[in-house]
Amino acid sequence: MEHQYFAACPKGLEALLAEELESLGCEQLRQTVAGVYFNGTSEAAYRACLWSRLANKILMPLTRFSLDNADSLYEGVRAVPWVDHINPHGTLLVDFIGTDNAIRNSQFGALKVKDAVVDSLRESTGVRPSIAKQNPDIRLNARLSKGSLVLSLDLSGASLHRRGYRVKQGIAPMKENLAAAILLRAGWPEIARQGGALLDPMCGSGTILIEAAMMAADSAPGLHRSFGFERWLNHENDTWLGLREEAIERRREGLAGDLVEIRGYDADVKVIRAAEENIAQAKLDHWLRLSRKELKDFKMPTHRALNSGLVLSNPPYGERLGEIESLKLLYQYLGNSLKTEFPGWRAGIFTGNPELGKHMGMRAEKKYKLFNGTIPSELLMFNIHEDNFHKHPIEQSARQSELKPGHETLSAGAAMLVNRLKKNQKQLAKWVKKNDIDCYRLYDADMPEYSAAIDIYGDHVHVQEYQAPKSIDEDKAQKRFEEIKAAVPVALGIDTNKISYKQRRRNRGMSQYEKLDDQGQHNSLTVSEGQGKFVINLWDYLDCGLFLDHRPVRQKIAEMARGKRFLNLFCYTSTASVQAALGGARYTVSVDMSNTYLSWARKNYALNGLSESKNRLEQADCIRWLSDCDQTFDLILLDPPSFSNSKRMEGVLDIQQDHVALIKDAMRVLEPGGSLIFSNNLRSFKMDLEQLVEWDVSNISAETLDQDFKRNPKIHQCWVIKHRT
Repeated sequence: MEHQYFAACPKGLEALLAEELESLGCEQLRQTVAGVYFNGTSEAAYRACLWSRLANKILMPLTRFSLDNADSLYEGVRAVPWVDHINPHGTLLVDFIGTDNAIRNSQFGALKVKDAVVDSLRESTGVRPSIAKQNPDIRLNARLSKGSLVLSLDLSGASLHRRGYRVKQGIAPMKENLAAAILLRAGWPEIARQGGALLDPMCGSGTILIEAAMMAADSAPGLHRSFGFERWLNHENDTWLGLREEAIERRREGLAGDLVEIRGYDADVKVIRAAEENIAQAKLDHWLRLSRKELKDFKMPTHRALNSGLVLSNPPYGERLGEIESLKLLYQYLGNSLKTEFPGWRAGIFTGNPELGKHMGMRAEKKYKLFNGTIPSELLMFNIHEDNFHKHPIEQSARQSELKPGHETLSAGAAMLVNRLKKNQKQLAKWVKKNDIDCYRLYDADMPEYSAAIDIYGDHVHVQEYQAPKSIDEDKAQKRFEEIKAAVPVALGIDTNKISYKQRRRNRGMSQYEKLDDQGQHNSLTVSEGQGKFVINLWDYLDCGLFLDHRPVRQKIAEMARGKRFLNLFCYTSTASVQAALGGARYTVSVDMSNTYLSWARKNYALNGLSESKNRLEQADCIRWLSDCDQTFDLILLDPPSFSNSKRMEGVLDIQQDHVALIKDAMRVLEPGGSLIFSNNLRSFKMDLEQLVEWDVSNISAETLDQDFKRNPKIHQCWVIKHRT
């Protein structure tokens, strides 16, 4: 006997669900908001429960009626012959959805429905069914809209997205039917039929992978769970057992064939362990493979030839501004990895913040609007082909000036500075090229009249004028600064919009000093150093995010870090931690008081495909944090400021006075055989070796100065300190 049914689904999946139901033999399909009506026999409804990857519920309407008040609701429900549907010795649960002027509270509505059903059964059988809060024998669905109520038998029982395999889940897990919808929109079934692979670089609890494997194996999503219709009095058990046996055979044949490659990766080992348990529960652990892997290590697998496939993932999309800024770089890194490692493949990125997709560096060929719970989201589909690549905004140069440098007449002093800059550039050129250096100091007050540091950052220039002595007339100092501004673009042949100028000079009538020029809005830049890439900002902050004089120190840390537990105190933007992680550190911990610096550090991690699961950031007073620390490390960088009286810290830090206590605290948490690298930039600093005699202290200042800083050997001092053996 045919009946009308309603398949409920998440908003946005109606068209996909209609296609699926049609393929399952359902007829007279009609889409509506969040669901599809269809006609069919009980077998069709059972098949939909067993095989639908998209529906939440399969409902069989029992009655429809208008109601004016609570009494009419009660009478309308009681008129149904419940003795034909419900065992009075069983348990019952009512889901009531909707309110109006007659029924203003859904809990009250559910109570009236329950009372009507119970009273009807008690009158017919003398037995009153029990009311269950969960796992009932029979579940009823009452939906009230515009004064009309539809009361249905819930053939599904628990929501169909609950396949029964997810025993562990991470933060904000994706529902199984949403994962299935994403896979269908991404074209996975056809890719799998053609032998293509599926890779997820941020797999979380493995939902996408498991749903993909079930599709590829022709495994019914409801095969390992129970359904509400199994305790319905009109249940056709022979029909159901036949459908179930068919599904078991189809899964057996699917798993006996050639299995396509499906692999997942995540940086968090706890998440990987949870995904492994879910995969085992789904009985797919002989097939699916997981690895703990940072995004930086996401590459084409080499154990077998994979000529085509799909990279599909649900990366984080953030909510706070600091998260969004670092996630832009994560999406950029993911896009670069796809372009480098997976040309010719397809990629799908599901995100609750589609704006982040613009940072992938590729044009999306298709965009599908979906909902992740209540969050409007998009699936962005990419063909990974160079025709679809575009330059990422963060890599674009600042807007070009129409005026070209070098046309104005230079003063004699500016002309001398031009010659010096060209000479320095020529002297450093071979060293820069040989060592593949992107950022370096070109000039450091070589001419006393022009007291400034001039640094090269890729194709940009950072000019910082040192504060002039009080004996220098302010007007004269300002004139010299203008000559610097005239000389730099001419000497380097660079557009003026790619030069950042900063100066410290006395303001008439004010006691404060200017820290930054008003340069307007500029993009952050990405520069390279060794294996790492770093975000710098030449305009908005006094320091741009990367201390160039510590380049050799960071390189030394990268070389020493493999397998080590690394601690970075006063970490600034965590550039040393990035180099340690890229060098193979077991994990890193970076501590700083500044939330601005730690947000910047997150950008650097994202830019290098590093996660915070292995690279922990701690916002804290380093001195207090270190004194309370109860864990140990194999490699420590201690690079404190010369002086600090921040309101966030207790007391004042004076590195000359306090360095011994700091070093002693750091050595307390340093493992035997480990190394503490201690550095500071106080030019008058004197190490108190007499109070450090219990340790092996080696001054490595000279070897931590590269060629661009040889002219200024007091830029920093550096030691390696170890426990004596």
